[in-house]
Amino acid sequence: MRQYNERVVLQAIRLNGQISGAEIARLTHLTAQAISLITKRLLDDELLIKKTPQRGKVGQPSVPLVLNPDGAFAIGVKVGRRSLDILLVDFSGAVRERWNLSYDFADPNQILGHISQCLAKIKHKLSPKLWERVQGIGIAAPLHMGGWQQLLGLDADVVARWERFQLKEEIATLTGLPVQTLKDTTAACVAELVAGRGRDMRNFVYVFVDTFIGGGLVLDSHLHLGKHGNAGALGSLPLGLNGGGKHSPQLLNVASLFKLESRFITAGLDGRATSDERAASPEYWPHTQAWIAETAPPIAFAMLNSTCLLDLEGVILDGCFCSAVKEALIVAVEAAMQDFNWEGIVAPQVFAGTIGSDARALGGALLPLYANFAPDRDLFLKLDDAL
Repeated sequence: MRQYNERVVLQAIRLNGQISGAEIARLTHLTAQAISLITKRLLDDELLIKKTPQRGKVGQPSVPLVLNPDGAFAIGVKVGRRSLDILLVDFSGAVRERWNLSYDFADPNQILGHISQCLAKIKHKLSPKLWERVQGIGIAAPLHMGGWQQLLGLDADVVARWERFQLKEEIATLTGLPVQTLKDTTAACVAELVAGRGRDMRNFVYVFVDTFIGGGLVLDSHLHLGKHGNAGALGSLPLGLNGGGKHSPQLLNVASLFKLESRFITAGLDGRATSDERAASPEYWPHTQAWIAETAPPIAFAMLNSTCLLDLEGVILDGCFCSAVKEALIVAVEAAMQDFNWEGIVAPQVFAGTIGSDARALGGALLPLYANFAPDRDLFLKLDDAL
């Protein structure tokens, strides 16, 4: 119970920012004496720090408390089909350091080598005392790294290496740190749930657009994985019963950034521009608009099917693209929704995600932080068992 109450206090401060002991007592329904004892222990453990006392009211000045950014750290690793992101995240949830690597397709040995280099840099940056406060590593990666081989034109040898490669075990051996794993788009959903717009929404589907489109599912403010970890796997949704059988297109065949990349390359442009502001520049924008026009209707169709099953409160859409492309895509999706029959159900509102391209790696980093410091450990505790 003592540990649980400490976590409750930490979570109250995490959600509300700089607050006093009296405010913590009001929010947590713990006694002022209990809060005094708990915050003293947390200050002694260097998980909290005191701010300048606030004067001007009757009685003793109020002493605000905040999370100590140096109180704990976690490392988030996003292993994608086209890029690798590594984040060092502090106790306040801020990104301290960021490393990125782009490639045509992920090679296991290249991935492991780059992670090793970045971990050496993190150790060099942190003092031995702070390195001891690293809680672990959270890995966000596709469930099937070698999936959709023909669609992406993957080399069979690379696919075979991924089938033999045990990413979690290799990184645990390399670092000696606890390692947790989660599907990449589900990890992005974790970041939005914990640190973004999802904190104010109990039931939503999360849509993340990258090389492939994917997503996550939150029910009653809890991440829902399903038996095989595939809940919210929007990319695999079929787009209709057109007699194509197993060859019928899935959402990811149309509404993914590899399609926009192909448009750019065909036009003699840089395919890597999908993830930066160039996609909204005059030279690229006509091709981006064409991709948005092609992408919005199937996303709206997926939202219709999801809402029929789940009665959604909202849909949060984010991706590995600039804000201008995200905003234009949301406007197009909202317009496309009007072309479908919503009779008998209420269409959900579409919200822009707040995290962006960091979402998957940040979600990975949040796994060890929440496992060790959040009161609601059930949110992530059994993730690895489901994957």
